[in-house]
Formats: sequence, structure tokens, C-alpha cells
Amino acid sequence: MYLLGEQPAYADQLINRLQGIPAQLLEGLTPSAPPIEIKGSDDLAEDLPEQHLFVIESGLLHALVDERPLFYMQEGDLLGLRQGIELPLCRYRSDESIRLVPYARSAVFRHIHADQRRQELFTQYLIGQTALLSDALARLKQPEIHPTTGFQHFAAGEELIRQGDDADNVFIIIEGHADALVDGQKVGDVQRDEIFGAMAVFTQEKRSATVVATVACTVMLIPKDQFLSLMHSNPKIAHSLIESMARRIDLLNKEVTQLRMPLTASA
Repeated sequence: MYLLGEQPAYADQLINRLQGIPAQLLEGLTPSAPPIEIKGSDDLAEDLPEQHLFVIESGLLHALVDERPLFYMQEGDLLGLRQGIELPLCRYRSDESIRLVPYARSAVFRHIHADQRRQELFTQYLIGQTALLSDALARLKQPEIHPTTGFQHFAAGEELIRQGDDADNVFIIIEGHADALVDGQKVGDVQRDEIFGAMAVFTQEKRSATVVATVACTVMLIPKDQFLSLMHSNPKIAHSLIESMARRIDLLNKEVTQLRMPLTASA
């Protein structure tokens, strides 16, 4: 079994060791039928007899869990262990010819449990695959937000950020709303759940505006390094920020248009 994407440092050695275990488990056990050859399949389960385990003799299988590609299986892997257990649907797809050696499922387990060494090997096989999948989950899981400064509370009229200050954090209003001011003039508002303060983080410049609470506000602070990491790993954060910036640009365009109208009329 190989995971899709970048492998952890220890993975190749572990995978190579796991590939050799099924042959040792089945040593001395006769296959239940001649090898099965399938030219290609979108769902291998539909083409295989139930209550059997299969050793992949040649070919490659792509495994999709809940229709998401997660790993692939190759020569030497043991297929069919998921039968009889309520687990998320795993679909095996083959784009090429694959050759499988079938073994009766019950006979395999009797054979394994009849020998202490095979029992230990089987345990190592299951633990090794679990370790690989757990590592993949840990690397795919989106990082959680753990603000170093935590949540802050502001009364109406208090400044959340000040124009000209350094940009060390990005902010999200959890409760309340605020006004954005440039040189004392209102240029926009900041609503609940809106991300603000990110522009100066991206440009590495001073704060370009002051944000003042219009009502009592609760604000979460995210350190800039952590926010930049979240932008790369979590598309939802990026999408929310783009929506926020687009809304502010639209408001500024409307204000500029209104300012130009009296000049045009007087001309």
C-alpha cells in the first residue's frame, strides 16, 4: 500500500516490510481457485467473489474512500480485509489488467491463528497500515487556530487597530461590528465573522486604516505567521478573505462615484 502524495520519511522502509508479510502469512496455504485476471474495473468488488481474500500478483489498484483517492495497492498486498465491517465505502479501481490469487477468507484466518508467529506478523501488518493511514490523516488535517493573544473585548468607540501601527496579527470579529477609518474619514465597515487586518500582513507595511468598534466587540487575533500558513492550507479562509476585500472595493467604488457626481454636475 502506498499513500497518495508526499510520503513521510519512514514510509518507504515500512511499506517495503509490509509488502512481504502477506506471502509469509499464506505460506503453506493452498489458494481456493486459480488466479483471477481482470482487464480493468471501475469497482473491483463487483467482479470478485465474496468471502475471499486476494493477494495482488500483478497490477495496481487505486483505492477511493468516500470517492476520495487515498492510496493505491500493488503487488504483494492483501485485498479484502474490509469485508464484514461497517466502514466508510472503499472502492477499488483498476485502469489496467490486474491478476489476483484468491484464498477462502475463513481458511486464511484459521491458518493465521494456528501459528503464533503468523499471528504476530498479522498484527504487525495491521498496525503498520494503520500507522501509514494515521500519518496521512495528520498531514491532511487542516491546522487548528490557536491564537497566542486569544480573544479580546472592546467597548464601543475603542480602537481595534490603529493606522500606522505594525501588522503583527490578523483579526476576526466574533461579536459586534466596527468602522474602518483612514485619516479620520470612514471608508468602510467591518461585520461579524469578517477577516480584517490582512492586507498589511501581505504587503508587510504599516496599518493603512484604523478600525473602531461601533458597538461592544469580541475579536479573535491570529498571529500573522499562522494566518499565512492557514491561507495555504485552507481554501475557505482564502475565499472568505477575497469576498471581504471584494465587498470593500465595491463600497469604495460607490463612494468614489458619489464624490464625482457633484463635480460632473457643476461642470
